[in-house]
Amino acid sequence: MPTAHIENELQILTAAYTELCKGLTAKQLNWKPNATTWSLAQIVDHIIVVNETYYPVVEQLRAGTYQVPFIGRFSLMTNFFGNLIYQSVEPQRKRKIKTFPIWEPQNSDIRPDILEVFARHQSEFARFVRSCDDLVAAGTVISSPASRVIVYKLEKAFEIVVAHEWRHLEQAKEVRALIL
Repeated sequence: MPTAHIENELQILTAAYTELCKGLTAKQLNWKPNATTWSLAQIVDHIIVVNETYYPVVEQLRAGTYQVPFIGRFSLMTNFFGNLIYQSVEPQRKRKIKTFPIWEPQNSDIRPDILEVFARHQSEFARFVRSCDDLVAAGTVISSPASRVIVYKLEKAFEIVVAHEWRHLEQAKEVRALIL
């Protein structure tokens, strides 16, 4: 199964976020160390928002209504953008990058059961990834849900999602250390 490793990573990440936030109150989950740093709840909310933007893309692929941008016809471009985005979200990369507006977390207090919502989301997203095995095996190309000019293979999109979650886990650990 081409996406089994992604499912496994999502399970590991879910457990890591759950463990990191275990025992925190809603106030602590929503606490921000400063105006430019996200709270733990905002980080988790952001991950959910990003991941869910891939659902409509796959729905359109399945319905036969998805139009790959012209640039997506060139493997040189899909490989370039896929690798560029992947490298930009790797956990080892220390430089912060600004997220696209569609992926900004909520600015207000986030519901206190965000971790339960996150766990359900991760499980649902893992099933979604598994349901895309045929598309991954076919080398399906998509554009980023945030920008039609950024194109990459669906398989790379799932790798980006996992790297993105690992990167934010490192950020969440920094915020968590300041809460105690």
